[in-house]
Amino acid sequence: MKQQASALKSDFGNPPGGVEAAEERTDDDLWFLPGPIEDEPDDAPPGRWAQPRETVVLDDWRRAEAGHAARLARAAGRLGALDERLKRGPQGWLHRLALIEAADLSWLVGDRVAPDRLALWTSLRLSGVQDDTAALARVGWAVRRLTGGPGPDVDLSAFLGRRDPENMAHQAEPFADRAGGWLDLMEHATDLHPITRAGMGFHLWNLAGLGQYGDRMEAAVTAARMAASEGSGAIFAPLAMGGAGGLRAGGPPTVRLARWLEEMEAACLTAMRHLDDIEAWSARAEIAMTPLSGRTPPALRAALMEWPLISAPMAEALTGASRAAVQRNLAWMEARGLVREMTGQGRYRMWQAMK
Repeated sequence: MKQQASALKSDFGNPPGGVEAAEERTDDDLWFLPGPIEDEPDDAPPGRWAQPRETVVLDDWRRAEAGHAARLARAAGRLGALDERLKRGPQGWLHRLALIEAADLSWLVGDRVAPDRLALWTSLRLSGVQDDTAALARVGWAVRRLTGGPGPDVDLSAFLGRRDPENMAHQAEPFADRAGGWLDLMEHATDLHPITRAGMGFHLWNLAGLGQYGDRMEAAVTAARMAASEGSGAIFAPLAMGGAGGLRAGGPPTVRLARWLEEMEAACLTAMRHLDDIEAWSARAEIAMTPLSGRTPPALRAALMEWPLISAPMAEALTGASRAAVQRNLAWMEARGLVREMTGQGRYRMWQAMK
């Protein structure tokens, strides 16, 4: 037993060669320990870990905005001029521009709602046999959202009119969560100009899971309201009046923002020219209609300023005059070149101001 204890003491207590020899051993003999840090392979990425995808996207749009500062200033100036024009103009001008914008957007998304059909649906909820009532409802929704109500920043679900069904499958992602994610991204982009922020929100709509049904109308209307969030006259920025190039996807953020700003500037110019024309027509019509008495002529003139196209039933509902008085005044205005009949039919006729 003493011999075994002596052997164990030799093996574990005192290493061979004594304590002095153990102290003289180098680190190379400690093969079971990790090597020094400088000996490790330098295959890690430099700097910090990769940033979240949302942050990368925001940085891309910030760089794009910095690269298009002059173009952004021009677009913002055009939108500001339109805002001031609508602020001091008749209230019907905003509604008129919203009808034109919504009709143009309907062609972009494939609904192709003509202005006369949209006017009848919006004013009287009338539709023809060949009309797609679902498409009319979508474009009618766009008109309502472009002309008033709380903006998308307040409650996106209420703005879009979309709620999660009560019997939704458990594995499905709630719409409120997707909307919340998109709004959180917009919250982190408050340092961007509202026009840039709106363009980014439009192009990230599908990535946020909000466009799973392919409805670009919602994305465009939301972006139009966001771009004009600081205005009080123009509560939406026209996007489709100057063409659909700004709403076309493809390319990096700098290319998309360049198209967005260019088309918005063109759309604002188109809207301003349209207001110039209708203002000149109103002044001319007021002088020409001076000999007419009663409340129907000025009410009819105001309706033609608010609506791009009107029918006799629409004018009757809008002015409160009788059908006979409306038809008589429209015939008088048509004979003097103030209005023009657009359908060429004997029934369901539509008139517009002859600018």
